[in-house]
Amino acid sequence: MRAVVIAATGVAVVAASGGIWAASRGEPARGAGKAPVAVTAVPVRRGDIVSRVPLSGTLGYDGTVSVVNQLAPGVVTAAPAAGSVIGRGSRLFAVAGTDAVLLYGHVPAYRPFTWGMTAGADVLELERNLDALGYAPGTVDRHFSAATAAAVRRWQKARGLPPAARTGELALGEVVFLRGPVRVSHVDTGAGASAGPGTRMLSGTSTVKVVRVSVTADRRAQLHAGDPVQITMVGSDGVVQGRVRTLGKVATAPEAPQGAPPGPATVTVTITLVRPPRALADLDQVPVQVAIESARRRGVLTVPVTALLARPGGGYQVAVRDGAARRLVPVTPGLFDDATGTVEVTGVGEGMRVEVPVS
Repeated sequence: MRAVVIAATGVAVVAASGGIWAASRGEPARGAGKAPVAVTAVPVRRGDIVSRVPLSGTLGYDGTVSVVNQLAPGVVTAAPAAGSVIGRGSRLFAVAGTDAVLLYGHVPAYRPFTWGMTAGADVLELERNLDALGYAPGTVDRHFSAATAAAVRRWQKARGLPPAARTGELALGEVVFLRGPVRVSHVDTGAGASAGPGTRMLSGTSTVKVVRVSVTADRRAQLHAGDPVQITMVGSDGVVQGRVRTLGKVATAPEAPQGAPPGPATVTVTITLVRPPRALADLDQVPVQVAIESARRRGVLTVPVTALLARPGGGYQVAVRDGAARRLVPVTPGLFDDATGTVEVTGVGEGMRVEVPVS
């Protein structure tokens, strides 16, 4: 797997039995003069080791959308509740008793749907939605045909419109094309207010959960879409798996007090959740801890971080036990895995037994 290096150093710290051991590039390990502690021996193992960089992020909903009214001017007779989720075929709002209904599509509804209208992508979107709702419009294409009008009439009847309103046609504003279901975050124009074409009715998001983190711009090039991520809610032990989806292209610098130098510029990294648990369904703007995989080694030799001892003059060594015999062997650390408390090493053999403090 490609290595993605986000941090220049890795640090793991373990405290036990009155002594402190630190493993890092440049920090001493098991300082001299500490009181002796009980030790045991564990084997050098071969396996994978992963280095991850912890970051703070926010769990929320993906995307933002603003819905405006295109119906004829009038009094708002229905408005959604903040926090509600609106899906295909459901009412977004109503003006003067006429519903604006959500349908899925990428091209905004910009004209009425009537018999004899020119072909277009908006007609294709309408027919796809009619078909998905169970009102087959015949051939699903870019043409508003007699079959399309008949499907619209059946849909209008199912929605409870009076016979006179079952025209098989749709006025501008009766349908609103959005990319998918909408979670209403704010109602801009409520029931009883007046609304005309262009009035903003509500703001919302998609129903897709994402995590956003800020990464300094100089590290952006070291990240790639698809990088594995572990996500932990603050105060929770549960881990949710995710993947980097997008990397921001515009860096922003935080505001600094007058006369102070600005902080480092950052870009936003968006992370999708692989299998969002139900417990997260209703949560928004929740702080989380994110661990982005920075590097991975496969099939390497590893020992617990606490096995590392400082060598006189610099570097590291481990105490190898062979029965009652004990010898110090120089080793070179590689990746540190904070999640497992292990470190990649060279200089020892698989199966050798090395000393570690008794926890």
